[in-house]
Amino acid sequence: MTQTHPSTRQHDDLMAPHEVARIFRVSPGTITRWARVGLLPFTCTPGGHRRFDRSCVVAHLERLAREGDDDRVRLAHADD
Repeated sequence: MTQTHPSTRQHDDLMAPHEVARIFRVSPGTITRWARVGLLPFTCTPGGHRRFDRSCVVAHLERLAREGDDDRVRLAHADD
């Protein structure tokens, strides 16, 4: 779990849990659980909210594709 101040990153590269959830077609709670167990690294805002680096989200999507969760990956790419 990576916790850094988000002002050191481009704001456009950071995603809120609901944005990540929409990509994976899961609930924001699932994204929170993935973050808690270390599947998705995140940064914290000064207010304590999680933000996810877009490149890490894409990497997780690619990892799912390699490991065989093709249905979820296909659905996520259908929105592109």
